[in-house]
Amino acid sequence: MKAAKSVSSNPDIVQNPHLSQWISIDQDGKILLRAGKVELGQGIGIVQLQIAAEELDISIHDIRMVAGNTDTSVDQGYTSGSNSVQVGAMALRQVCAQVRHLFITAASQLLNTPIENISINNGIFTATGTNKALSYLDLSNKVNLEIPASDLACAKKRAEHKVSGQSIKRPDLQNKLFGAGFIHDLEIEGMLHARVIRPPSYTASLIDFDLQARSTIEAMPGVHTVFVSGRFIGVCCVREEQAIAAAQAIRKKLKWSESENLPAEQAEQSWLRTMPSQDSVVDSSVQSVEHATQSIEVNYSKPFIAHASIGPSCALAQWSSEHLTVWTHGQGSFPMRRELANLFDIPAQDITVIHADGAGCYGHNGADDAAFDAAMLAKACGCPVRLQWSREDEFNWSPHGSAMSIQIHAGINGLGKIVNWNFQIWSHTHVQRPGMAPGLRCLAGIHRDPPAPQLPWTDFALSAGGGGQRNAVPLYDLPNRQIDYHLIAESTLRSSALRALGAYANVFAIESCMDELASMAQLDPIVFRLNHLTDSRARQVLQKVAEQSEWSQFPSSADSTGVTRGRGLGFARYKNSGAYCAVVVEIEVTDRIKLEKVWVAVDAGEIIHPDGLINQIEGGVLQAASWTLKEALHWDHTRITTQGWEDYPILNFDETPAILSVQCIEQPDLPPLGVGECAAGPTAAAIANALHNAIGIRMRDLPLTPERLAQAVMQA
Repeated sequence: MKAAKSVSSNPDIVQNPHLSQWISIDQDGKILLRAGKVELGQGIGIVQLQIAAEELDISIHDIRMVAGNTDTSVDQGYTSGSNSVQVGAMALRQVCAQVRHLFITAASQLLNTPIENISINNGIFTATGTNKALSYLDLSNKVNLEIPASDLACAKKRAEHKVSGQSIKRPDLQNKLFGAGFIHDLEIEGMLHARVIRPPSYTASLIDFDLQARSTIEAMPGVHTVFVSGRFIGVCCVREEQAIAAAQAIRKKLKWSESENLPAEQAEQSWLRTMPSQDSVVDSSVQSVEHATQSIEVNYSKPFIAHASIGPSCALAQWSSEHLTVWTHGQGSFPMRRELANLFDIPAQDITVIHADGAGCYGHNGADDAAFDAAMLAKACGCPVRLQWSREDEFNWSPHGSAMSIQIHAGINGLGKIVNWNFQIWSHTHVQRPGMAPGLRCLAGIHRDPPAPQLPWTDFALSAGGGGQRNAVPLYDLPNRQIDYHLIAESTLRSSALRALGAYANVFAIESCMDELASMAQLDPIVFRLNHLTDSRARQVLQKVAEQSEWSQFPSSADSTGVTRGRGLGFARYKNSGAYCAVVVEIEVTDRIKLEKVWVAVDAGEIIHPDGLINQIEGGVLQAASWTLKEALHWDHTRITTQGWEDYPILNFDETPAILSVQCIEQPDLPPLGVGECAAGPTAAAIANALHNAIGIRMRDLPLTPERLAQAVMQA
């Protein structure tokens, strides 16, 4: 293979162009794999190991993987957007294929035989007709990895795979199930335990924390440091329970001034439409002008929703001389390092950020802010610090998934075809991650003295995957369409990335409206969708879920027991570039909506870890069901009023469906597609459509709680 002069077009390889950045051979013969995509519970760790083992022809046990360590790993940005396999793992496959070819070439030269005579098995290179064998370690000084990665080496064909495509046991689960597998369990010698005492509301200003009150706190058992800088107040103690007690005592001593500057909460989120917005055209097409014989104008909404991780955010930090080391369960070690460098005004090379597994969040929750809190307090007290948030911190200060309001005006002709489609979105930003834009976004920088100036809110453009406008462009064939995004730049509740971003609400609205139009056209919902789809893979997914759920055989009225049941469908291709996903749900309706059965059909291209893919879909369905049926943050004119699980119920174990069946369409010769977020929107729409199928009532404002259901029935 000739050395390539240009690097690959894969964006992760463009960012990390040399093979040596990804792979090296340790002195014990192990392969050191430096990954940037980190484990968040989604199973990317085992997928990366499988791909490397497959392409290098070695055992998974002969790989030593380091992920999310800024001293060692490659910079693959954030682990987000369902890109870990579709982009990140494919970069790794390309790199490993090239490394294998380089070592085969070196083996052929040392063994004085043509390349085609070299075979490799379990990391050992042999030549046909000889008994000589060489290992990666034997060949390591003959191979130069300080060269650009390229597309010239071909990855293995699907028929050659031995490891990829198998449900290999995940190595991270043993400790997580039976030992100390999470960041909360880490300990550093001499570390202190810390808590941050937040203001009671976003704009509250500190009036008084007098010296006498501070002295009283400092005299409490185990208190090492009380740190105050502007509105950033923290306490470091020898033991964790002492930190909790000291934080509670400090909270009682503080005096704050608050103002009423939040808009009135409204169930349908119409307050969003009254605020100034930055308006942009997402998509526009006028191919022909045709009069609609029937039209609808409908509004849909979702509230602010929380990440609601069962485990609260946690981080550890240590300063050694002028070097800072931070352990975090955030989703981007390198972006965090950039933000930390900005926060402390030090070079990025003086900071090490190390990923440690934590509670799953799938988005920008409090993990990043906890890391900045820990670094601030470790510097203040001169000791290593373990910092953990409280449940109240999570609901009050973690970024949330933004509320959204959506309006659709659509019409069909006499043949039941959609002839016009107007889609309007109002939303706050879905992207405020640290290190991604100029200025400090972390709470420590906002609350300290002097506070960092707050720059205007931004959002991803659709070309980069979109924020509030993600999945706003339907996959359906709509010749006349207008899709506009109204970004509310003025702050209300803090918002940022939460699983699927704007796709959850946009798909909920699109797929609910598709059912409404199908009813208007007097067509079956699946038939109506197929009439507007030319994408063959999309059609196959819909047909598969119809077959799987026996869609056509479901009775349209209550069964003999008098129980009211309904079925509904939701479909989308995530970001119009990721996995295709169709969801059918069957519900029972009493005084509430009870999820009975769920069928899911998915086309995710090549499947590397089948069990992991199914787990992702099952988790996505259940999380979306919880959002759809229960979850919403509440506030008054001053502050968030949701404080704990009593105020923020989530789906219980006894509320999960009796049947949750996931069928994956085999596409072994097609590239793998991002799957982690594809089920969110289709699940929400399927539930709402099932409700209408069951009792003839259309609910368009999430969540579909028993209280809202009763109100809708009363108004029907």
